[in-house]
Amino acid sequence: DVNGVQIGKQLGRYSDGFKYGADGSCMMVVMTDAPVDARNLERMAKRAMLGLAKTGGIASNGSGDYVIAVSTTEECRIPYQSETSTDIVTLLRNEAMTPLFLATIEATEEAILNSLFAAETMTGHDGHTIEALPKKQVLDMLRKAGKINLD
Repeated sequence: DVNGVQIGKQLGRYSDGFKYGADGSCMMVVMTDAPVDARNLERMAKRAMLGLAKTGGIASNGSGDYVIAVSTTEECRIPYQSETSTDIVTLLRNEAMTPLFLATIEATEEAILNSLFAAETMTGHDGHTIEALPKKQVLDMLRKAGKINLD
C-alpha cells in the first residue's frame, strides 16, 4: 500500500501465491541519538516491522527480514577503560518511548517507499529481471484516489 492505495494489486504485480511464492529479505537499520538502552532499542526494532507491514510486507516464511537498532548517543556508550567501576547513565524512561516508536514506524515505511520509487530495473542471476516501479502510473493512481495533488 501507498497511502492506503493498493498499488501492487492495481498494477497486477501482487502475488496471490503467498503460501509458496513470497520470499526475499529486507534489512532495516534503526538509528537514533536518543539515550535509550538495549531493551528499548529492541522494542524500537520491533516497531520497524510495523513500518514494513504498512507497505504490504508480510515477513513470509523463508524471508530473511531483520532489524538492527542502534543509539549513537555518547551518554550510552560503555567506556573501554574507566577509572570507576560503575557507570551512571541517563536514559529515556519507558513512558517516553511512544514518540520514538511512532517515528520508527513512519521512518521505516518512508524509507521503503523511497527505495521503491528510486529503484531501477535490474537483471540478476540467470537473467532474472525485476522491473522498476512505474512511477508515473503509480502517481496517477494516487492522484485518482485523491491521495496526492501535484498541481
